[in-house]
Amino acid sequence: MKSAFVTTAFGLEGYRVVENLGVVRGIIVRSRSIIGNVVAGLEAIFGGRINVYTELCERTRQESFDLMREHAMELGANAVIGMRYDANEVAAGITEVLCYGTAVKIEKI
Repeated sequence: MKSAFVTTAFGLEGYRVVENLGVVRGIIVRSRSIIGNVVAGLEAIFGGRINVYTELCERTRQESFDLMREHAMELGANAVIGMRYDANEVAAGITEVLCYGTAVKIEKI
């Protein structure tokens, strides 16, 4: 997607959907490291933001987002509409993050 549009909306103002290419997704499964858990535990003692987990979550969401966009590009899409995130704990300390949406071809009205 050269000029990739990704939106949580189901349309883009000024554009119309000319082809629906189907659902696209990006899935990442991550585990927390022992070192990360220790650092996060120390941060939790002092209260406030737990940077180790914040960075891990942000990086994981970005990677799943990038995979979703790659999937859309493989289908020939120039936009993804209805984008959402979902997360599930697969096992203790192991989390799946899913980014998904509908790949479409759009054109300016």
